[in-house]
Amino acid sequence: MAVCADDPVLRKERAQDVQGARTSPRGRFDANVKKASRGGYVAPEVAQRVLKILDFTAFSLAGLTGVMILMRRADPYAAVVAGLLALLGALLTAWLLRETKHYGVAALLHPARRILTGLGVLLIGGLAVGVPGRWLVELPLADWLRVWAVMAGGWFVASRALAWGWARPLAKAGAFRRHVVIVGGGRAAQRAIDTLEGSPGLDVEILGLFDDREDNRSPEHVRRYAKLGRIADLAGYARENRVDLIVVAIPLSAEKRLLQILSQLWELPVDIRISALESELKLSPRAYDYLGNLPLLAVFDRPLSPWGAFVKGVFDRTVAAALLVLFAPVMAAVALAVRLESRGPVLFRQKRYGFNNELIEVYKFRSMYVDRCDATASKLVTKDDPRVTKVGRFIRKTSLDELPQLINVLKGELSLVGPRPHATQAKAADKLYEQVVDGYFARHKVKPGITGWAQINGWRGETDTEEKIRMRVKYDLEYISNWSLWFDIYILLKTPISLLSSANKENAY
Repeated sequence: MAVCADDPVLRKERAQDVQGARTSPRGRFDANVKKASRGGYVAPEVAQRVLKILDFTAFSLAGLTGVMILMRRADPYAAVVAGLLALLGALLTAWLLRETKHYGVAALLHPARRILTGLGVLLIGGLAVGVPGRWLVELPLADWLRVWAVMAGGWFVASRALAWGWARPLAKAGAFRRHVVIVGGGRAAQRAIDTLEGSPGLDVEILGLFDDREDNRSPEHVRRYAKLGRIADLAGYARENRVDLIVVAIPLSAEKRLLQILSQLWELPVDIRISALESELKLSPRAYDYLGNLPLLAVFDRPLSPWGAFVKGVFDRTVAAALLVLFAPVMAAVALAVRLESRGPVLFRQKRYGFNNELIEVYKFRSMYVDRCDATASKLVTKDDPRVTKVGRFIRKTSLDELPQLINVLKGELSLVGPRPHATQAKAADKLYEQVVDGYFARHKVKPGITGWAQINGWRGETDTEEKIRMRVKYDLEYISNWSLWFDIYILLKTPISLLSSANKENAY
């Protein structure tokens, strides 16, 4: 099936719910809507890359182990040649598996159909090592093929069985299917939908349409897809439902309307494209992205590609686990000091805005007296604030109060590096942050972090002026636009140095 849609009855109920929805000043979608799947989208290229890496590693280990066991010549030259042959054989095997489409989602969901061809590929890889190895380093071919069959073949069969067990429930839940929302409701939207439905092998789900017009140019249903609300509702809907792609089906000639629409959507961490079917421009085919047969013009991309988000997530959890072990004695000492100075819990939990403007509960060591804690941060901490304990003043100055947020990183709510999460009522000069900075919520396109680009450049502490929050957001958006794993590592390495700087001593209290 080219395009997957949910049940028409549920779609109608969802449309009725959305029409009665109201959005808060912060754009949160408050209707009790029948929701699309909230489970994360699993990009097929991520699963494929991980499996390729695992395959190459396993085949390399199998080859190196085999030649070490069976090689008869003991001189260093023979060992180097045999090792290179084993690595080249592993690389050739993984490449042939890729060329024969053993890494696609279909292969993961139906491994039994691919076992024989996969084992044939492994035989070619084994011969590619064994035949030259026999002449160059006296590797016994028959024995080598037996060892290779047991080790590499065993891995191949076992890994595909495990991959099938992992992928099958995800596929049933629609995790490999992209969720698409159409903006617009007229002829352009219908043409875009017709093209998607006519694209063979395309696995997407059209959730519905959003449009501001309420006349005959924008009917309540386009084909079998209901209008879910006005464009202003889309930001809230995308925060309550998984939306992977927004297709704006508005003619490019309607420039003013396009700009109005895009200005409402650019803060979302979602890929945004314009349908090019209505365009009179005759651009090179390379100028377009394609979703099936539908040509799209790229407008906004989510900051992290699926592979980038995966790598960042693995890096975050790995380093966070190591840091928790490393700082365990320090955290125990801080917890004891907090508890001895004042009665009450050691940890302070506070609601803050996280990825995609969702509320998360952030952990910190308590730095205030219990009866003076401010859970919403309606009043920011100032210099010599009487609410802060003596221990609290020290751990805030040194940022030791932030260490429990490593637990948030392990839970997947925070990243090690990213825009700092702000409390719900945080203010600059008595104004909420989003009232001061236009596009403030664009900083939530990525997960917030324990440290960030703004913090190592001296922008931390009290926001008693509007300029301070503007500069923080400026650096946050700069980080988002230039993200890389090496940038994260650089910021992490710079963080301890920035804590000792004069700017930190001046601003942190």
